Amino acid sequence: MKIDVYSDVVCPWCYIGERRLAAALEKSGRAGRVTVAFRPFQLDPAAPPEAAPLRAHLERRFGPRVDAMLRHVTAVAADEGITMNWDAALTGNTHSAHRLLQLALEEYGPGVQRALLERLFALHFTHGGDITDHAQLTVEAVAVGMSRARVEAYLASDEGSARLTEAFERARRRGITAVPTFVVNDRYVVQGAQPVDVLIEAFERIAAAEEAEAGADADSCGDQACAR
Repeated sequence: MKIDVYSDVVCPWCYIGERRLAAALEKSGRAGRVTVAFRPFQLDPAAPPEAAPLRAHLERRFGPRVDAMLRHVTAVAADEGITMNWDAALTGNTHSAHRLLQLALEEYGPGVQRALLERLFALHFTHGGDITDHAQLTVEAVAVGMSRARVEAYLASDEGSARLTEAFERARRRGITAVPTFVVNDRYVVQGAQPVDVLIEAFERIAAAEEAEAGADADSCGDQACAR
């Protein structure tokens, strides 16, 4: 089984969904038999290249609803062992972060990419780090085993930008409009940060359909997700 996960580094439901996916694969016994790759999606392609306080950005966008929204996400995240530090969090353009995740997948494989994504989520949501800053991105990349010299040269250049643009376009053609979105074996779609048991049930149904060589259209279920 192959799972492509469309996500954005600044999407809290993507962080929660990544944790739930890992738990679902472990609980179902599929952890060593599934290839997981994270595919790029930007919630706000026009976000400024410089970081700014996230809470203030959300207050401008959503108004008085923000506090209730953040309390809800914080409580759900806590159940997955995730600490959300909204007062310290910064927002900014995720283009460089996605380009780095692309490099991790292409040159180091899905395991390193997944470890890097986990660190970038924590950098953004827990530690108040700047995901637009190349120096901070380099620190996280080196921590998962990537070459410092390679990462510094890569981020300082425009390498990979054309491929990233193509990846964004593939997501658009695929009809991805909200994240996280899980695409299994290029056919079946599960949308949203679904609970672990829901993910397990979806994977079992997909596996059964594949074994039966069912030609049904892509299966989908939707719940908590971030939309552009």
